[in-house]
Amino acid sequence: MFLTTSALPFAPLWELFFTRAPKNLYNIYVHVDPSFNYTTAFHGVFARRIIPSKPTRRHSPTLISAARRLLSHALLHDESNSMFALLSPTCIPIHSFTYTYRTLIKSRKSFIEILKNEPGAYDRWAARGEEAMLPEVEYEDFRIGSQFWVVKRKHARVIVRDRRLWSKFKLPCLRDDTCYPEEHYFPTLLNMVDRRGCIPCTLTHVDWNGSHGGHPRMYKGSEVGPELIWTLRKDRPRYGDEDLNGSDWSMNRRRDPFLFARKFYPGSLHQLIRMAHKVIFKD
Repeated sequence: MFLTTSALPFAPLWELFFTRAPKNLYNIYVHVDPSFNYTTAFHGVFARRIIPSKPTRRHSPTLISAARRLLSHALLHDESNSMFALLSPTCIPIHSFTYTYRTLIKSRKSFIEILKNEPGAYDRWAARGEEAMLPEVEYEDFRIGSQFWVVKRKHARVIVRDRRLWSKFKLPCLRDDTCYPEEHYFPTLLNMVDRRGCIPCTLTHVDWNGSHGGHPRMYKGSEVGPELIWTLRKDRPRYGDEDLNGSDWSMNRRRDPFLFARKFYPGSLHQLIRMAHKVIFKD
């Protein structure tokens, strides 16, 4: 499931990713902000994959709505859809389709980052007002995590059916600098509903070193090469709050593989395509 405001800059790479995969093993859904005038048409594996979409904006609940819209469409479109991965336009695959599929299909749990002790957590919880989230979401229940996750079908249904927590998270924030609803709603909801059914990590690698304006590092074309892909693969996901107080999920020995990575400059597409078969899709 791709959530974007424009055409997908890495569509050619994803095209290669899906090319040799059996068509009955995957579906593609794209949410495109209709207010953005994009000129590049969606074709190939992305042809006719755009779902009915609405405008999105940072620091607002619209990104949550878009993800819920993608899940709703995917649930209704194909009852055999069992895992749902949310990706951004700056995401790339760092393994082959076969490796990615086998990793996800064998899991009985969802992969979603769930963090409790993050700096600024209280200000984020109170972004709509000191008691605006009460009584549905106590501060002790508030969680933070990456907006890019992979959820099982049962959790996708939980998300699209939820009304209780959504009634709070859809409220407008009083200030933008603490308002990132898409990083709060999903981990909070699944932590409250089925914590044990989730592996508290994201499978989308991101580098926050050198972040700017709330955005992680973006890899330039000059940085993209086999060594980068191998380095991303070797890194270990963060599991919950294990680095602060021990993991509540006893995840200390886990080492799930990152399957995707972000953020990459569109200008790096040429370098990625050149090493697609010999590096990225070679497991």
